Amino acid sequence: MIYVTKRSKKPVNRRSFIKKGLGAGTATLAAGLLSSSSSGKEKDKGEGGNLSKGDAAILRFLAAAEILESDLWIQYNELGGVQDSEVPGITGGSAPYIAALEVLDEDMPQYIHDNTEDEITHFQFINAYLAAKGAATVNLDPFRTLPSSKATGALQIGRLTNLMQLTVDTSWWTRYRSRANNPDLDPAFAFPQAVPTLSVGQHPAIPRSDADLSPTDHIQAIANTAGFHFAFIEQGGTSLYPSLAQRVKNSEVLRILLSIGPTETAHFQTWHDKAGNAPALTDPTNPQLVFPDLNAPPAGGEDFQTNLIMPEPCPFLSRKFPVCSIIRPTQTKGAAMGAAKALTADGLFIGQSPMFFELLQDLAAEADNAGSDDD
Repeated sequence: MIYVTKRSKKPVNRRSFIKKGLGAGTATLAAGLLSSSSSGKEKDKGEGGNLSKGDAAILRFLAAAEILESDLWIQYNELGGVQDSEVPGITGGSAPYIAALEVLDEDMPQYIHDNTEDEITHFQFINAYLAAKGAATVNLDPFRTLPSSKATGALQIGRLTNLMQLTVDTSWWTRYRSRANNPDLDPAFAFPQAVPTLSVGQHPAIPRSDADLSPTDHIQAIANTAGFHFAFIEQGGTSLYPSLAQRVKNSEVLRILLSIGPTETAHFQTWHDKAGNAPALTDPTNPQLVFPDLNAPPAGGEDFQTNLIMPEPCPFLSRKFPVCSIIRPTQTKGAAMGAAKALTADGLFIGQSPMFFELLQDLAAEADNAGSDDD
């Protein structure tokens, strides 16, 4: 299928972004593992049995999701993470932003760094595995067109994601604390927002320029936004891997999903804890953005108390069974498309081309169709 972008008005084949093989960095990582594919068929070129069309589609969607995650985490690391050679973007960071993040936890720069490194390894491994099986891989580099932050510490390169106009859904806070409701059983139930004003409007989670570094409560509001956004991103992966694992056919592919998925849960648990330390304040440059004291009325209690970071037991599969502490949601139907829509609603892709959205939806639809009779 051929699409025309408004930018270039030049016909481009969407499938050109799904590559037979890897970029230079990933190819280096996987040297000796990869084998070329001489046909368009997705066949196993290594161990583990045949890679079905559906399994390849699931892995491609996950590779795309991890590439997008890597892009946003690299931006966070450039400005707020530990600066070393393990993660690209060694620029020295932004001292005022780091100081504001450290209000949430003094180890925030290390955690940001480690989360970033994890996501990079996830997409590199999945793409390398696809290539080793003779299946098409994912390359989103042509969409690295979004602007960088102009703050000192940020590299001036093209981005896939936009961290400067976010609308952050903080309902994950109450969803994991609810004993009565489960989104899989109660899809119409509206879980309350922990920070209602973050879920409307558009808010920066990184300083847009050095002008954002003051006043103190303003840069703290940006760091608070980042803290809640970290958990929003990682709770998505926490659900996505078990949701899609129910659709795979190959035991080795299942092993990949069951091995990577829990690291996303570890990330979420960490960020859930740190978000609770975000100080109550009103952004002086945007008085509509208010971070409440989640331990004080009308908040507090089991729905908001900040140290209740482990999933409360809730109904699972059916209310005829006892409640159970679980990852939620894990409904497999429409899981990939749901993830794509949630990331889009978050504002991460503001400024992206129509072709980008079409590709993302195509990858999601193909993953959601995996496991069907004609797969």
